[in-house]
Amino acid sequence: MDWIVPFLWLIPALPLIAAGAVAVVPKNRKRFAATAAIASMVGSLVLALIAFGHSLARIKGGQSAPEVFNFRWFDLGESALRLGWVLDPLTAVMLVMVCLVGLLIFIYSVGYMAHDDNFTRFFCFLALFASAMLGVIISNNLLLLFICWELVGLTSYLLIGFWFHKPEAAAAAKKAFITTRIGDLAFLLGMVWLNSETGTLLFYDGGRGCLEQGALSALMARATSLGIAASTGIGLLIFAGAVGKSGQLPLHVWLPDAMEGPTPVSALIHAATMVAAGVFLVARVYPLMEASSATLTVITWVGVLTAFFAASIAVAQNDIKRILAYSTVSQLGFMMMGLGVGGVAVGMFHLITHAFFKALLFMGAGSVIHGCHEEQDIRKMGGLKRLMPLTFATYMAGMLALSGFPLLFSGFWSKDEILHAAHGWDGSHGPFYLGLVAAFLTAFYMTRQVCQVFLGEHRARAGGALAAQSPCQPHESPAVMTVPLVVLSFFAVLLGFVGTPAWPWFQQFLKGGVAATDFQHLFSAETLRLIGLSSVIALGGIGTGWWFYGRRPLKVADEVDPVESLRPDIYGVLRNKYYIDEIYEVTFVSLNAWWARACNWLEFWVWSGVARAAGHVVLGLGWVNRAIDEYIVNLGFDRGCEGVTRGGGWFSRLQNGQVQTYLRVIGVALAVLVLLLIWGGRS
Repeated sequence: MDWIVPFLWLIPALPLIAAGAVAVVPKNRKRFAATAAIASMVGSLVLALIAFGHSLARIKGGQSAPEVFNFRWFDLGESALRLGWVLDPLTAVMLVMVCLVGLLIFIYSVGYMAHDDNFTRFFCFLALFASAMLGVIISNNLLLLFICWELVGLTSYLLIGFWFHKPEAAAAAKKAFITTRIGDLAFLLGMVWLNSETGTLLFYDGGRGCLEQGALSALMARATSLGIAASTGIGLLIFAGAVGKSGQLPLHVWLPDAMEGPTPVSALIHAATMVAAGVFLVARVYPLMEASSATLTVITWVGVLTAFFAASIAVAQNDIKRILAYSTVSQLGFMMMGLGVGGVAVGMFHLITHAFFKALLFMGAGSVIHGCHEEQDIRKMGGLKRLMPLTFATYMAGMLALSGFPLLFSGFWSKDEILHAAHGWDGSHGPFYLGLVAAFLTAFYMTRQVCQVFLGEHRARAGGALAAQSPCQPHESPAVMTVPLVVLSFFAVLLGFVGTPAWPWFQQFLKGGVAATDFQHLFSAETLRLIGLSSVIALGGIGTGWWFYGRRPLKVADEVDPVESLRPDIYGVLRNKYYIDEIYEVTFVSLNAWWARACNWLEFWVWSGVARAAGHVVLGLGWVNRAIDEYIVNLGFDRGCEGVTRGGGWFSRLQNGQVQTYLRVIGVALAVLVLLLIWGGRS
């Protein structure tokens, strides 16, 4: 075992230490806060690269088994609770991605949050968030993973509601926290069930782990009262936790509202960390998911329905960050579908590429918002290509990667891999066709966004006047914000080439094998047919978006959207997000509110009434007891005592020490005795 394996804990520990240090410094120590947080991420990135290099060397040496370091946490009677961490290709690649993207977001935040009064607190939360996510990645125990998972939920609540003085931000933070707890409750139940069935929560433990063959075989053989295998029930419960964290249907509603937080939070949560945690969880416990075909079927259909559902909503949104939020939901659906139809390598490849180009898009959107003086409505932008050229160039790289522009951008290869796997899935061709529609919509709404933000002339805030008449001229963002965009755009373009059909290096790395170039597979008839179809879909979406929004850019901010003018009814449904929030409001939220009122009524009138009645009964018994005590017991006792006292007083007079008194008593007694004797003798 290499030295890095026992010391993997240092990777999440460094940002945790930074968060603790920043938490105790004065509010005005901005430079220290930023330096400590960024330095901790640099240190974690260095260690992550060492771990990645070690995993790569082991694979080249023909070793693919996970390396673990388990230790005893504390004893429970005769048994012990053991925790640990694991290093395998999945861990290694996730560590590098989270540390690198997180580092760039930390640097970007220095410029974006420069004028915020709570700058120091923001970096404290960022560092704590990164630490929790890195803890999720290295965990070799489902309990340790769950602990870090909940810390991710806590810090996301703190970051989404960072501007808590805004009612929308405070509400969004509560919504995110409560919604994800629904999934986490199912996750907890699945974890308890898994522990009761296998006796351990360690993933790998020398053949005794819950993801190793012995435990999986036992789970598959054990049926529940519902007629399903224990592996299926446990897998679905754990997947429910991933549904909440990764914003899948029907628990997606928190994720778009999370845009109320600062833009760096959106980039961190929706690109590399929190939402990716759900996909990573499914990938980590994939041997358990794979043990049940029913579980994989559920994962596939939930994923593809989420991808289509969110992509259609994004078509009709006007907030630049909200469009990207629904795009994130959609791409997470693609990742889940990839896991369901193609396995870990397929889903994780899109997760890694998406992390870079979606972080680029969110940070690019933040640059636009910063340059447009906090404006987020794309209808009130326009013409930023001239005014913000560097932001435009990098944003285009992210947009083309997300749209799946053929051959040149990473998103094309990772999304094409998912569609290829869906095409060959034995379950159904439905996910493949729905995935194609979602891919078309993705290219369409991203083209719409770019056309409305960067093309044409700049539109004024309310009436649609030109920029020259507006008091706030948009401007390019500072270098501390644009340099991370350039770095991310580099990955958005080139990262996909590590997973092409000609050189599937990434897929083979996750499988523990060495990839070889295979141009014959690239030029096979089936591969070329699917590449051609994916290209037509992506170019068709981009072309359709250009036809509606690029040929004739909007002139004024309040101009009717071209798609809305065609079908205002459908557009209205999409703009209102299929009224899901409203449906939840009149069903689950109202039911919960009714139940809360019912519980309050029961508490006040029933349980509290019973308690008050019992109190009155006890009080009445107390009065009765007092009356008996005072007027019967005490009174009788007092009278008896008074009689004894009087008797004692009389008798005390006989004991006064005077001889004459004694002689008188004796004389009287003798006289009485004589009389009694005389009276007795006569009778």
